[in-house]
Amino acid sequence: MSAVSSADGAVGRFLDEIEPVVFAFGAAITLLFVGAFSLNPEASYDFVLGIRRWILATFNWFFLLAMLGFVLFLGFVIFGPWGNLKLGDEDPEYGFLSYFAMMYSAGLAAGIVFWGPAEALFHYSTVPPLYGAEAQSAAAMPLAVQYSIFHWSLTQWSCFTVMGLAIGYFVYNYDAPLRVSAVLTPVLGADNVDGAIGKTVDILAVFATLGGVATSLGFIGSQFITGLNFQWGIQLGDVGTILVITGMVVIFTISLVLGVDKGIRRLSNFNMVVFSLLMVATLVFGPTFRILELGTQATGGFIGDFFQMSLFTQATTASAGKWVNAWTVFYWLWPLAWSPFAGLFIARISRGRSVREVAFAGIGATSLATVPWFAIVGGAGVIMQHTGAANVLGPVSEYGEAVSGYVLFGNLPIVGPLLLFGFLVLVTTFFVTSADSSTLAVSMMTTGGKKEPSALNRIFWAVLQGAVASILMVVGGVNALQSAAIITGAPFAVICVIATLGLIRTFQDDYGSLLLQDETNLWGKSESTGGQAPAANVSSHDDD
Repeated sequence: MSAVSSADGAVGRFLDEIEPVVFAFGAAITLLFVGAFSLNPEASYDFVLGIRRWILATFNWFFLLAMLGFVLFLGFVIFGPWGNLKLGDEDPEYGFLSYFAMMYSAGLAAGIVFWGPAEALFHYSTVPPLYGAEAQSAAAMPLAVQYSIFHWSLTQWSCFTVMGLAIGYFVYNYDAPLRVSAVLTPVLGADNVDGAIGKTVDILAVFATLGGVATSLGFIGSQFITGLNFQWGIQLGDVGTILVITGMVVIFTISLVLGVDKGIRRLSNFNMVVFSLLMVATLVFGPTFRILELGTQATGGFIGDFFQMSLFTQATTASAGKWVNAWTVFYWLWPLAWSPFAGLFIARISRGRSVREVAFAGIGATSLATVPWFAIVGGAGVIMQHTGAANVLGPVSEYGEAVSGYVLFGNLPIVGPLLLFGFLVLVTTFFVTSADSSTLAVSMMTTGGKKEPSALNRIFWAVLQGAVASILMVVGGVNALQSAAIITGAPFAVICVIATLGLIRTFQDDYGSLLLQDETNLWGKSESTGGQAPAANVSSHDDD
């Protein structure tokens, strides 16, 4: 009898805490999308792909400018006086290393591990058009590593950080609800973000999050399936694919139910230890000095050409054939689609932090971890391919990019099999923490901003994400879901711009004007000069 009443209590809490509009529409849109692809995958994919191509062809310049703007804004926050402002008045909940580990694991760390051995090889075999080096030449080697560093370091993390900073600052300093729509506080006011506009933003955020995580679940599942086929010749059918996805869902659901402190924090700390060991072992057992030489030059190229790469639109090339749309703009839209859940999770763990700490952890500390990874792992792959120590591109052309890690680590002497196992563990655990944080974020969004949603609520969204990924893996719609998630990144580019402008205005109000005086004459003469021309006074505050 007590077990029944306990179950009734859990269901009752689940029903009581949900925000019905965001919950219903977020789940319904996702299920409608999956249903359309299940019934007619080809037509649905063509429709979504058409929208994606139009967005890339029309607005690529906007996404490049916006993401560079986020980096510049965060750089000013780190080194400027606004960095002294705090998110609330309490002390931080976690130590800085655990805080950074959770932030890194919640972001695109699974993608960083997945693409670390692969991306530089793609740029080595097809050199980015910004440079004129011959494909698969010695000159292409540093450029390949340089572009992979560019794609995964400062800029990709900037939209997560801006979103997390905006949500956290308005939640802890202005009592806005712990939801993505909190970024609209400077526009709507903290009491009005629960209206129709705020709910629309939260519904879109739920769909973008489910799409992004389900796609990543598909990526990681494909990595296991590819590895079984490549290493041992085991081919899994649809049932095996579903079992792989189900196993991952069970793992991250257990971690999720344990909560942030016992689950996500401990697993994130474990991730960073394995990540560091794998990177150091690759450097030690690989071509050490050549990796260091190549990585140094690639990092220098990344620093020196940063603005040129950031604003390269390939303007003289027809949109259908633009390399920059397929790579750089694609990479900027992908984290923009993830920015709602990553930003909400960052806000959740950032209470008590200074604005400077959040900004530095978001783009500074993450880059300090990401740049060496691509310099070492990506550089090792390019060097081994160029010198003939391993043929990585051959299996990649046959099995896809998921196989690159198996070939790279499998060809390292002495510790190759051990590193291969560590690589698989790391991809899985990084994904688990990303899935944990995203599911927690969706639960918070669909409960009106509860910091600790019920276990049943978290389990519901975890199971739904697993079901979406399984269905789309079987019907072949994972690429379409990826395209749909990218499409949702487009409006979140606008929302991130609004969040940045709102933070600038709010920081100016809370700290004081930095560039201009509180009362600044932009044209005409001031009254103190005795001139007769009317002066136009522009105030930095509404009440001046």
